[in-house]
Amino acid sequence: MPFVRTNDIRLFYRLEGNHGLPVLILSHSISTDHQMWAPQAQDLLPHFQILRYDTRGHGASDASAGDYTVEQLGRDVLALADSLSIPKFAFCGLSLGGAIGQWLAIHVPERLTHLVLANTSPAFTPRSRWEERIAAVKKGGMAGIADLAMQRFFSADFLAAKNPYVSGIRSVLLGTDAVGYLGCCAALRDLDHTHDLQKIKTPALIITGDRDVSTPWAGHGEVLAREISGAKAVHLPAAHLSNLERPRSFTAALLEFLQPPSSGEDAINAGFKVRREVLGDAHVDRAVAATTDLTREFQALITRYAWGAIWTRPALDHRTRRLLVLAMTAALGRWEEFRLHLRAGLAHELEPSDLKEMLLQTAIYAGVPAANTGFHIAEELLSANKN
Repeated sequence: MPFVRTNDIRLFYRLEGNHGLPVLILSHSISTDHQMWAPQAQDLLPHFQILRYDTRGHGASDASAGDYTVEQLGRDVLALADSLSIPKFAFCGLSLGGAIGQWLAIHVPERLTHLVLANTSPAFTPRSRWEERIAAVKKGGMAGIADLAMQRFFSADFLAAKNPYVSGIRSVLLGTDAVGYLGCCAALRDLDHTHDLQKIKTPALIITGDRDVSTPWAGHGEVLAREISGAKAVHLPAAHLSNLERPRSFTAALLEFLQPPSSGEDAINAGFKVRREVLGDAHVDRAVAATTDLTREFQALITRYAWGAIWTRPALDHRTRRLLVLAMTAALGRWEEFRLHLRAGLAHELEPSDLKEMLLQTAIYAGVPAANTGFHIAEELLSANKN
């Protein structure tokens, strides 16, 4: 298992993605672990190296005795990054992770490229709430606060729907080392970054949940957004663990902040890059060679807008976009375009099972004749690929 020794303990971590991509560190909430970020990791991997870790006292990381401080938890992150030779990184933290992110941005801004603070606060008041939790855990263990924590983590509707994330988080909460939990409770009890937020100059995004009773916008998120110069804010219809209750919306907000859309010449260059990725070099080279004075502006238009503005949007991966294009071109009977995208898709990430489901959906919503023609073309191209 991947561990590093940071200061006085061992931290468990998970580093995924291609070397050379920008590094994004994801830091979880109290009483959860690095797996809280599973819905985001898969969609983020094409764009970043993703470093997830278990905070001191959580998951597979060691739980040192005594009260912790947010500074101590922040220095754990720095020691982890140093041990992995990561000089700069973007940081996304939720709740406790957001408190750690604030400390990093205040004290070591040269290490951060971007800062995402989700469902968090500069001061987790009132202190009495943490004293009550500490007393409850000392008396009854983690089971003593499980029901209360789950009602704060998720909205009533989400709990009632029996989403599988709910049972997973409850299991992790119950398995959290009480010593580590109490240490982190003390860190949040004693935190107050209110008068230091103006020191943060790192580009920042604040994510809040409209149903979050632990760190609501009023008095928490709005303070961060107001005091951090230039901070952007996103509101999600979710409770405290907004990344689990609204996973795709959370990831889309992350990507739009960390990878803003290209413009001008950058959009043209980005368009050519993704056009080659989707359709292949041979097709693009033929299209460029065939460009005339009559079609030059048209080629620039589709490269800039279709490929540079739409296909580069990170919220949908290329596989999803390919299937959408195929379904729509089949529904409209644009068979030349259908063949082009189907041939390119089969050369990359599309599989026969993808085509089957897409064409069955097309049969229901666009008609059997359209799906029938689509199946014939798919069989033809699949047979050609076998030869």
